[in-house]
Amino acid sequence: MADTSDTRTPAEIEADIRRRREVLAETLDEIGVRVHPKTIVGDAKAKVAANIDHTVGRAYVQVNRVVSEVRAQFVDERGAPRLERVVPVALVAAGLVGLLALGVRRRGR
Repeated sequence: MADTSDTRTPAEIEADIRRRREVLAETLDEIGVRVHPKTIVGDAKAKVAANIDHTVGRAYVQVNRVVSEVRAQFVDERGAPRLERVVPVALVAAGLVGLLALGVRRRGR
């Protein structure tokens, strides 16, 4: 059976009650700050910003990987352009630009 006798003096009990009230007051203040609308909005904004930073970082890495792969198709190990691949792509690009220019020109008439 548990001993229910309290050997503390009334002053000690009052001091304990005072300490408990102070702790509870601090806890209530902290809860008040946490549930304040500005705090909630700030936390939400921080989470969104962190997610965007993470997504942008991943996208940056992916774009770098794609650029490196494309570059490897058009440049050899020494850094010189691979003409057998560059020339056909340049011709196709010039043809597309020419077709676009003709299309814009015909619309203007």
